[in-house]
Amino acid sequence: MKQTQEILLNGKPFTFETGRFAKQADGAVMVRYADTMVLATVVGARTPREGIDYFPLQVEFREKTSAAGKIPGGFFKREGRPTEREILTARLIDRPIRPMFSDGYRNEVQIIVTVYSSDRQYDADVLGACAASAALMVSDIPFDGPIAEVRVGRVNGEFIINPTYEQIDSSDLDISVAGTADSIVMVEGESKEISEKDMLDVLKVAHDAIKSLCAAQVALAKMVGRAKRAIVIPTPPEGLEAAVRQRAAAPLKELARTILSKEERSLQTEKIYTEVTSALLEQFPDKELVIHEVLHGLESQAMRSTILDEGKRLDGRNLTQVRPITIEVGVLPRTHGSSLFTRGETQSLTSATLGTKMDEQMLDGLHPETSKRFMLHYNFPPFSVGETGRLGVGRREIGHGNLAERALKNIVLRESEFPYTIRVVSDILESNGSSSMATVCAGSLALFDAGVPMSRAVAGIAMGLVKDGEKVAVLTDILGNEDHLGDMDFKVAGTERGITACQMDIKIKGISFAIMEKALAQAKEGRMHILKIMTEALATPRPELSPFAPRLQTIKVPVDMIGAIIGPGGKMIRHITAESGAEINIEDDGTVTIAAVEGDSAAKAIAMINALTELPEVGKVYHATVKKITDFGAFVEIMPGKEGLVHVSQLDVKRVERVEDMLKVGDEIDVKLMMIDSAGKMSLSRKALLPGGEMAMEEIQKQKERRSSGPGGGRGFGGRPPRR
Repeated sequence: MKQTQEILLNGKPFTFETGRFAKQADGAVMVRYADTMVLATVVGARTPREGIDYFPLQVEFREKTSAAGKIPGGFFKREGRPTEREILTARLIDRPIRPMFSDGYRNEVQIIVTVYSSDRQYDADVLGACAASAALMVSDIPFDGPIAEVRVGRVNGEFIINPTYEQIDSSDLDISVAGTADSIVMVEGESKEISEKDMLDVLKVAHDAIKSLCAAQVALAKMVGRAKRAIVIPTPPEGLEAAVRQRAAAPLKELARTILSKEERSLQTEKIYTEVTSALLEQFPDKELVIHEVLHGLESQAMRSTILDEGKRLDGRNLTQVRPITIEVGVLPRTHGSSLFTRGETQSLTSATLGTKMDEQMLDGLHPETSKRFMLHYNFPPFSVGETGRLGVGRREIGHGNLAERALKNIVLRESEFPYTIRVVSDILESNGSSSMATVCAGSLALFDAGVPMSRAVAGIAMGLVKDGEKVAVLTDILGNEDHLGDMDFKVAGTERGITACQMDIKIKGISFAIMEKALAQAKEGRMHILKIMTEALATPRPELSPFAPRLQTIKVPVDMIGAIIGPGGKMIRHITAESGAEINIEDDGTVTIAAVEGDSAAKAIAMINALTELPEVGKVYHATVKKITDFGAFVEIMPGKEGLVHVSQLDVKRVERVEDMLKVGDEIDVKLMMIDSAGKMSLSRKALLPGGEMAMEEIQKQKERRSSGPGGGRGFGGRPPRR
């Protein structure tokens, strides 16, 4: 039976509907906002998966191109592997939902969110998170929700919930916020150097809308009235926890107080795990995984109590201290820009490459954007954490790269001021926490080294949280273990003026605004500290671009001459590119961008384009090439694609009986443009450039008069051919 709940959000109906679509799924909800419709389905396994120590949640987001009335490109004409945007959206749904399941829940859950209608005004990503939460609420899958997610923009100082694409373009921030009725659970977005106060205001405005969306989901679940399944979480055998605690609690507590490198700590921790497991396996056979889970809990308790009770961290720092930083710039001699940024045991080697319009990334999908001129790619090879593994780009790499890209892109000059395509590549060579924020710092320095005219440097820092009841510790510049064993990972990037990007994930069911305010203030202090060190290494962008970067020159041509430059089937532009060695891009408004590493290449290309677009000028002398011989004269090309006639009478001061006796196709001669008639036909003269040929213009005028009045007019530019 169809059941719905509807609220008004930003003046438009926001509808949750269940009971009509996908009825064999454990839960299915269609969300509609304006003419955008998103279906979320959830299915959960009835029994836990054996032999795993994590919650097997799978979230997929897919956009049907038919939703926007489009047919997919490519040979197969159907949707293929998920795009980068679909992967990023799946992460936006996964991250706020995952903490809402009980610890120890090991039943597989799959959430599939599909966009079936897109009005191309409102983004479907935040609608998908609301739909997924609602589908879980109406299902019998145990879920401690609901959660809801909204996007916040700000235009002319006014906050807008779920703005249109057009409003986002005019907004100084684009931030997605997810939360429960009580608190915030996830933040992701970019902004144009907004203040910490502005960020808090965004969260408060978002939370008001989130509470309404959560209430609608609760009402829908009550209408459906479906009971939740019993949660089956295996309990350890009697005596196992006590036995593990007896052997491991003290060593793990002492280890948490000992200052060690990441590798040394990992080895010492592994040693304790191995010794305790070996000692207890005889008493508790086949319980190695359970023993490890108990050990993991004790390890977490040891770290957390050391921080909360003693104010000490694993590497000996206090709560607000940033790890030591070293910076090198220009380390890669043939890249356009490069930097090596090391913070503690996290290291990013980053390069910046400048390209042309033709290097832009073309985007396909429901989103109106069609191309991207600023790209940041993040790589996390397994050796960075001392492991073997498969090389490749997964969801984590895409997410981290996107965050760093959003942090940097708004500080780069607009295309009209700096018409380069920019690619930044970060390779993480070592990792012990916050490699995405190291990428932001290294990326900013690499862009400075490349001479990209950025207004200010950008730095990033990751904040952590350890919370136990009323005890709260906010950590600056977290380590990998502090992220893994802590309660929050809150990344904040920005300049000295304000925040440019942020991302927050928590493992607990929400945090207060007071904690958020403290984390933002502490993050600002850490960011300023890092920016100071970056400024000491490279204070401003290099005054000149790298000698290996292409130089871009821009000229304007008449719009009606674009076709002449391109030529039939692109023949002319390919010829110019091959002859000059320059890369050429032409905009619809007649803007031509010429890119070349060598200055001579650009100059040659510009000369060839100018020759194509130059209008013939009467009285001007041209160096022409003979293209065709006729009885009455020779047709010559004075500029690319522009030909005129040198009448036989204008070839020489003496009489020429046969044109072939004097010229052949391919010969080059100097000619003077004498006249352009009303039809655009050009009369040229070689004779006018020779001694005694001054009367050539009068002769051409007489020929024109004879042609217009005599019976033989119209045959060529010179009237009748000469008698033989």
